[in-house]
Amino acid sequence: MPENLIFTNKEIAFLRELKRQKVEFMLVGAAAAALQGAPVVTQDVDLWFKDVKDPGIRTALRKSSGIMVPSFGQPPPTFAGDAVKLFDIVLTMHGLMSFDEEKKNSFEVALGTLRVRVLDLDRIIKSKETVRLPKDLLILPVLRDTLKTLRHKKTRRTPARAGRGR
Repeated sequence: MPENLIFTNKEIAFLRELKRQKVEFMLVGAAAAALQGAPVVTQDVDLWFKDVKDPGIRTALRKSSGIMVPSFGQPPPTFAGDAVKLFDIVLTMHGLMSFDEEKKNSFEVALGTLRVRVLDLDRIIKSKETVRLPKDLLILPVLRDTLKTLRHKKTRRTPARAGRGR
């Protein structure tokens, strides 16, 4: 899995500050899939927060010269500012369980010296299959192939247990 992305130092600093503030979040969506090896491109990075009202988010934004722009109506709030404009706020992962339940289906990935939580690829696929946005339907075959490849590599690395049959 890639260790570094095209995040700027300011974007990494924002993510680092979220962790410093003990904000619970995970990367989801196409960017999280790319971090797991999927050959996909995206224009944003989706951040799923356990609680979008966590005061640590505002502190991290302030320290990164960013702000949260409230939503008017249905869409989630957004971030504004150079260090945070890449990130989109996700309130719900459709077709999945709560943040706490899905946290069990996540793991940490290194972005340089920073480790961030990423939703497992099979759960990203499940959500995209549920929502069925046209852009998601286009990349689903690539995500499924990546998942199949990752599972194949994992089983090849697991040593067989000779002489342990039942």
